[in-house]
Amino acid sequence: MANQYPGPPPEQPPGQPGQNPYATPPAGGPADAGYGYPQGGRPGDPGYGYPQAGSQPPPGFPPPTAPPPGAGFQAGPQTGGMALSLGDIAVSGDTIMTPAGPMPLKGAIWTATDMSRTEEKIPAHAVVLAIVFFLFCLLGLLFLLMKERVTTGFVQVTVNSGGRHHSTMVPVQSREQVMYVLNQVNYARSLSV
Repeated sequence: MANQYPGPPPEQPPGQPGQNPYATPPAGGPADAGYGYPQGGRPGDPGYGYPQAGSQPPPGFPPPTAPPPGAGFQAGPQTGGMALSLGDIAVSGDTIMTPAGPMPLKGAIWTATDMSRTEEKIPAHAVVLAIVFFLFCLLGLLFLLMKERVTTGFVQVTVNSGGRHHSTMVPVQSREQVMYVLNQVNYARSLSV
């Protein structure tokens, strides 16, 4: 531990004072190895972290082998990547991950309940414009026909599988978000068949 920073490797001359280690090399000249670059002497030598020619695997590990023929990408829910996420429910491969614990995807029962509400109201700027233009002409009352739709609430998503039950509430602010969550639940149902 006495010599934590040994300096440059022996095959490289130490840098001159005032020389910029990050400067670009002259045209046609080789670049010096820096942080994150291999420190090999010849261009074909592997750098730090790359296996050396003729190296053996560490003891206790089997030697690397080629995959069997036909073992490649498999389409379908068994691929292992995350297929979808609804609140704190995630579907990955053939497993549903929830805070209640993992559940099998096959045979899962999905339920979605729209608990949002949409209100129509006259926005405040329409009322102000109606008052201002009413004083000048009677057409200002047409501004009161402007309507604004505001959606607030949640979509409750419930999954039952493998003797477990989990429910989550997904917040929504528009009808498009409600439809998106319902479509995601329908996709999860298609994966569960």
